[in-house]
Amino acid sequence: MTQTSEQLLPPMKWNAWGDPAAAKPLSDGIRALLKQAVGLDDSEKPELEPDQVKVRPSSLSQEHSDALAKIVGAEYFRTADRDRLLHAGGKSTPDLLRRKDPGVQDAPDAVLLPGDDDTVSEILRYCSEHGIAIVPFGGGTNVTGGLDPVRADFSAVISLDLRRFNELHSLDEESGIAELGAGVTGPDAERLLGEHGFSLGHFPQSFEYATIGGFAATRSSGQDSAGYGRFNDMILGLRLITPVGVWDLGRVAASAAGPDLRQLAIGSEGVLGVITKVRLRVHRKPETTRYEAWSFPDFATGAAALRAITQIGTGPTVVRLSDEAESGVNLATHETIGENQFTGGCLGLTLFEGTKEHAESRHAETRAVLEAHGGTSLGEGPARTWEHGRFSAPYLRDSLLAAGALCETLETATNWSNLGTLKTAVTEALTTSLAASGTPALVMCHISHVYPTGASLYFTVVAGQRGNPLEQWWAAKRAACDAIIANGGTITHHHAVGADHRAWMRDEVGELGVQVLKAVKATLDPAGILNPGKLIP
Repeated sequence: MTQTSEQLLPPMKWNAWGDPAAAKPLSDGIRALLKQAVGLDDSEKPELEPDQVKVRPSSLSQEHSDALAKIVGAEYFRTADRDRLLHAGGKSTPDLLRRKDPGVQDAPDAVLLPGDDDTVSEILRYCSEHGIAIVPFGGGTNVTGGLDPVRADFSAVISLDLRRFNELHSLDEESGIAELGAGVTGPDAERLLGEHGFSLGHFPQSFEYATIGGFAATRSSGQDSAGYGRFNDMILGLRLITPVGVWDLGRVAASAAGPDLRQLAIGSEGVLGVITKVRLRVHRKPETTRYEAWSFPDFATGAAALRAITQIGTGPTVVRLSDEAESGVNLATHETIGENQFTGGCLGLTLFEGTKEHAESRHAETRAVLEAHGGTSLGEGPARTWEHGRFSAPYLRDSLLAAGALCETLETATNWSNLGTLKTAVTEALTTSLAASGTPALVMCHISHVYPTGASLYFTVVAGQRGNPLEQWWAAKRAACDAIIANGGTITHHHAVGADHRAWMRDEVGELGVQVLKAVKATLDPAGILNPGKLIP
């Protein structure tokens, strides 16, 4: 069976998140909150239109242009400034701040859109032979510098757009296994599988635009991770096209045939090869969903309650806890930020999917444990509101940046016993750094991914832009990353390494670990053309 997906949403705006029609102007409540919390005024900064942007001229020679166009097909070889600009990076706050620059902006020298594995292999061989760097490109949602067009010592850099790898290749309904092309987006994966009664159940905040290949390449974690696991937990196998050959990884559900080599490709961020297909565990679409929101007197009490249900295994599909600051501004529910402020300490959310009987039994057991650990039920309302708006937060960031606010997120994870220490350290690092730049900061945090031994911490930071906002943010980011490493956290739980976290990889994996990564890189990509400047120090 082969079914082709179709992009359900329009292309993302070149200098903002997502569908331009879904932009979220700042409400009066949010504006009032910004004035009070970070001293922001009401001024709006005008944005550049694409035709106003000066793009660095392509450095790809005519000879190489002709050769690559012949390989991929003339209609799939693009050097127009607008095409290049759309592939100039991801969607982090630094990415978007750079796109406000009236000076010359960097971009890949060409964009190629291959449609099959043989074409990808031929492109990789040609670029290896002629010293042309390649940046694999999925949905363009990366937030750690993973799509930056780094030329390093190469003559040119191209963006390899995988949108044409948009097929559901097979579905084994008896085993619950689907093989999807790397360019299939989150919504299209759900649609294609849903036509057969199945779901992948992977819903990161980037869901609307991110792709299957991107999920695999970055070890993505979705909002339903408590129920269905991280994306790497779902991967049974994948195809990796490298400059030296095609590598098919993973055969069956479990194996003892040596080290699990799939793990070299999962999380490889386009540095070791190009992922074109992923074989995944899928499940039957749930019959029903139950919702319940909770109030906890403080973050420590709520975290202890989440730890209890996770270690007992009561089985919510979604579990989330906002700290006092995030709860106080209603960040989790998006639609009412800054209005009707939550005053009950910390907001917790739970969702349960499955058959009617199974969802009810897990809901009842979870409810009993949360009540025993200091939780007070708030009913279904806040949980349903969160689900309705759970992909809309990045749109709000665009409006905040335009209004002169500095707004960004970062995340980490640690053991339950260290959660409070790490949270305090990162919060203090961010507030201290931003205060030194001349602005108070609102630092909010939530738990949205839990494990028997620990949990993630996801921080949202809002401050006023001061001086050079890029330098201002990088100073705060460096302080936060140093605090993460010094206080027992991982440098990234699910946003990946890219260029932004690369400086801390030695702390994460050790010098020997770096040498192992370099050895694998040298074997699979001897010319070093694949996504230079990312992941490996």
